[in-house]
Amino acid sequence: MNIKDNFTLRTVRKKIIMVSKIAGLLLIVSYIVATRLPIEQDFSFLLWLCFVTLLVLVVDYLMGRFISKPIDKLSRAARKMAQLDFSSSCEIQTNDEFGDLSKNLNKMSQNLQQTLSQLHAANNQLEKDIEHERLLLAERKELVDSLSHEMKTPLGVIRAYAEGLQDEPDEEKRKRYLGIIVSETERMSNLITTLLDLSALENGATQLFPERFDFVEFVETVAGRLLIDAPDVDFDLQYELPEHPVYVETDKRRMEQVLDNLLVNAKRNTQSGGVLKLRLKEHDDMLDFSIFNQGPPIPPEDLPKIWTKFYRSKNSKYSGSGLGLAIVAQVLSMQHLPYGAENQPGGVRFYFTVPIAK
Repeated sequence: MNIKDNFTLRTVRKKIIMVSKIAGLLLIVSYIVATRLPIEQDFSFLLWLCFVTLLVLVVDYLMGRFISKPIDKLSRAARKMAQLDFSSSCEIQTNDEFGDLSKNLNKMSQNLQQTLSQLHAANNQLEKDIEHERLLLAERKELVDSLSHEMKTPLGVIRAYAEGLQDEPDEEKRKRYLGIIVSETERMSNLITTLLDLSALENGATQLFPERFDFVEFVETVAGRLLIDAPDVDFDLQYELPEHPVYVETDKRRMEQVLDNLLVNAKRNTQSGGVLKLRLKEHDDMLDFSIFNQGPPIPPEDLPKIWTKFYRSKNSKYSGSGLGLAIVAQVLSMQHLPYGAENQPGGVRFYFTVPIAK
């Protein structure tokens, strides 16, 4: 320790001792001076008393500045920390124990705030994980319940015809029974495959792979396969398509699923000899797809529900397996593409919009 350190006020103790020594020295000197002044004793005592009062006030101010105010600031900061309020720091800029304590208190506040933020983040992630697990369990239960419900009819048919095979001597009937059993088995297989695919889309297990392709040619190819080349065509097909390529960037395989389901749905629900109209229209860097089928309307109360998995209405023909429109809704929603269905005079129109690729 050098001589300079003995005269520095780096500790509260040194500050108090220094103030006390100076006050005591001034008190002694003032008393000596007051007693030796060439004035009356009572007046000199009064002057000395005034000086002592002023000295006490100065000492009180210095003690407050060195001790009381820092302690008060530290107390307020500690009180806020106890209430988990780390919004403000303790501002004590002194080179003593209070300054060091203030720095350490601020550092501890920052560490606690960082720790609490990490705990909140971990807690939020845990809540998300729990919610995700709960949704997975709910989806699994829904999958099992849906499969159980959907398998009852084909399994009942298979069992009935299998039992009929045991006692049926007619070879032609046996072949017909076997054909029905095979058909119902394929129906169950397709249903399970479609349901598993939809569940994978819903829980995020399947990713989309966008690619750039000509949507006009794409629609022509899919529509030709499903609406023109099919042997059971019993409607008047009309179409309105751009005469030039229009490119989009989206998942081609999944969009083929969308078109397949929408076209098959429209084809199945077009009345005999009715109109089925396919349309692609460009506007404002967007490409609108729509397909209209002439036939009975969808009950207005069912319009929001037709996209629901396994939804069937007693008053509507738009039922099918209950999965096609659900897949359409899921694929389009994953790509944030607007879609919908609406009743129009004489029929129903299904539609969606996709951005045109630059």
